[in-house]
Amino acid sequence: MKRQLAILGSTGSIGTQALEVVSENPDLFEVYALTANNQVDLLINQARRFMPEVVVIANEQKYPELKEALEDLPIKVWAGADAIAQVVQSEPIQMVLTAMVGYSGLKPTIAAIKAGKAIALANKETLVVAGELITALAQEYKVPVLPVDSEHSAIFQCLVGAWENPVEKILLTASGGPFRTLPIDELAKVTKAQALRHPNWTMGAKITIDSASMMNKGFEMIEAKWLFGLAPEQIEVLVHPQSIIHSMVQFEDGAVMAQLGIPDMKLPIAYAFSYPKRLKSTAPRLDFLQQHSLTFEEPDTTRFRNLAFAYEAIHKGGNLPCVMNAANEVVVAAFLEDRIGFLQMSEVIEQTMAKVTFIQTPTYDNYVETDAEARRIAKTLF
Repeated sequence: MKRQLAILGSTGSIGTQALEVVSENPDLFEVYALTANNQVDLLINQARRFMPEVVVIANEQKYPELKEALEDLPIKVWAGADAIAQVVQSEPIQMVLTAMVGYSGLKPTIAAIKAGKAIALANKETLVVAGELITALAQEYKVPVLPVDSEHSAIFQCLVGAWENPVEKILLTASGGPFRTLPIDELAKVTKAQALRHPNWTMGAKITIDSASMMNKGFEMIEAKWLFGLAPEQIEVLVHPQSIIHSMVQFEDGAVMAQLGIPDMKLPIAYAFSYPKRLKSTAPRLDFLQQHSLTFEEPDTTRFRNLAFAYEAIHKGGNLPCVMNAANEVVVAAFLEDRIGFLQMSEVIEQTMAKVTFIQTPTYDNYVETDAEARRIAKTLF
């Protein structure tokens, strides 16, 4: 039997690579549902190629175009955020890849968990915003949450077969982004085009900016806390410019296990889809003779303050990580529209975290209200 997949965010970087994994393994996987936010032309092409049961476009204004383009095919065409949360509950679906961008991934992930679907998690903001809620639901509904981020997949792979051994700490690697060595006075002048040129990875615009500002690594630290049940003090961020070691686990006897490979997101995607099996891949192999040095540095939280904000948010807990995420989504969108400077993004995030009402034990409704309040406040600060 082929594993039936729902791919949320099929037109993004992770979604398109996930579909490559499906096309390379047609005997193992079948696409039941595809969803996208705005890229209707690409979604149409994907639907015609993979013939899912359902396609959903979040932007309802694009629905007529999508509906008309697919009217000659037996594919259900839906629209809107509620439709995405509905489609993941469809009975044939066995695994949901959540590759949507930002806060938008929270609602459908909750719906998928409550429907008993295995989760391949590429939307780290879901755990940043509501990690306590998501992990509790996953336990309640006995749903596996398999990490797709390269770092968390690396940690997961290192832990396979060693679940009973206490972890002393996790070494979460970071490339350092395009501005790793840039002086702080120069950071104030960087442009959108410069920030979008990541040295090692090809990603979507939002995550690329997050990587340049180190916010992405802060998000990943919070994600690791929830995925692996660790305290923030057990998660050490290491800047590793070569991006060959994707992360490491140090056990209480001092042994360190690492997962290495070339920067290629198809490996962690395929591993999540096929776990516990590994699929044969034709991707280039890591050539150790070409790796003359693997280096490590301590992250500079003076120049890249967002990482420090993430530690502050998870230490305080409650709805503060949700506040941080909402403010970050606002400032990244503004930076991509040339309405705010690179360093100004961190200033707005810090001020928003100080201004939004703090809730120690938030409910889902509290998260929704917090997200709206934080966005409103952040938009007034620049």
